[in-house]
Amino acid sequence: MPPGGLDPRTGAPDPRTGAPGAPTDALDVPPGEPDGGADTAAGTPDARTASPPTASPPTAAPATTRRAASPLRRLAGVWRRPALRWPKRVATAVVLVVLLALLAAGVSLRLNYAGDPAAGTYTRHRDALWMGHAWVDGRKKDADVGALAARLRGTGVRDLYVHAGPLEHDGTLPVSAYPQARRLIGAIHRELPGVRVQAWLGDELATEGPVGLRLERAATRTAVVRSAGQVLDAGFDGVHFDLEPLHSGDADYLSLLGDLRRVTRAHGALLSVAAHQIDPLPSLHSVAGAVTGHPKWWSQAFFGQVARRVDQIAVMSYDTAMPLESLYGGYVAQQTSLALEVTPRTTDLLMGLPFYYEDDMSHHGSAETVEAAVRGVRLGLSRTDRTRRNFGVAAYVDFAAREKDWTQYRRGWVR
Repeated sequence: MPPGGLDPRTGAPDPRTGAPGAPTDALDVPPGEPDGGADTAAGTPDARTASPPTASPPTAAPATTRRAASPLRRLAGVWRRPALRWPKRVATAVVLVVLLALLAAGVSLRLNYAGDPAAGTYTRHRDALWMGHAWVDGRKKDADVGALAARLRGTGVRDLYVHAGPLEHDGTLPVSAYPQARRLIGAIHRELPGVRVQAWLGDELATEGPVGLRLERAATRTAVVRSAGQVLDAGFDGVHFDLEPLHSGDADYLSLLGDLRRVTRAHGALLSVAAHQIDPLPSLHSVAGAVTGHPKWWSQAFFGQVARRVDQIAVMSYDTAMPLESLYGGYVAQQTSLALEVTPRTTDLLMGLPFYYEDDMSHHGSAETVEAAVRGVRLGLSRTDRTRRNFGVAAYVDFAAREKDWTQYRRGWVR
């Protein structure tokens, strides 16, 4: 599942992940008007001869109304029972605790966004860009490579994660998935010396449903390792994995990373991964898993275990459901600090930037801006390890990026 819910093969919402499509406006259908009555000239009775109106006896309420009201009255009667006094108090206390916790979390994030970033907390020229499948399937031409090179010159981008998958559910990868890879890699190396092109491979894991790649199968992990060697043989400078939803503590994933590291080192290549966000509160991933079945976050300890097994780790610090820019920026500052605390200095740590716009429950485009993310990154870096050299940002994704996203990245981070 690609971050953001956008399919890197087409740039459209990923149908496998259920990402929302464009909203559809409802049709405004005017209600029908009642009949206006008889023509007064032809059908109105003479007021002088008409019988005076007689009062109608009051009618009883329809039975359906009485039946609809009865359950409510019964519920109100149950709620007023003295035996429920303590359960009501407990329920009220729980609601108040939840509301106070949400308020405290909001205040904390807002305070996290306050202050000024330290001087010198700008690009270390270790940034990255996620790129769609069009670059390796023949849709992009030499002119597109030239335009990309012009866009990236003068920025801090050193790595390109080019979508070369997805993997099959058994871990294999057809060579037909990336027919123009060598041409692209050669063109990038000519136009942008020093920029590395990594093969972005991913798939949906069968951790929350019956369909997907199963890391618990040794044969599947072996096939994934073989696919990594396959793209490195095709000329890529590294391999970048995005496997989702990946639950915190997955021992099979850690085992896979160990096997992949041996292959990438043998090729003199990079191993990088896209990482879930870290628990903003201790053990929140466990609570979320128990309540929703989707433990969105990783524990900080598991994040550190992953970071120690790779050359680069890029946090997908978007799709946070934060409603305000200040809260989102404070959240990114917190995520940056949490990640810095457990990432070895020898591993490149990159924080994700939302180079796309969506507006749904998980991503409010007005709040999740590049400007807020960059400021949050700088604040977290300033407070935790402002001299860290192996650090950068990663922009998701090239085909959805707007001019304002690039402007905010340059103005806030590149300088």
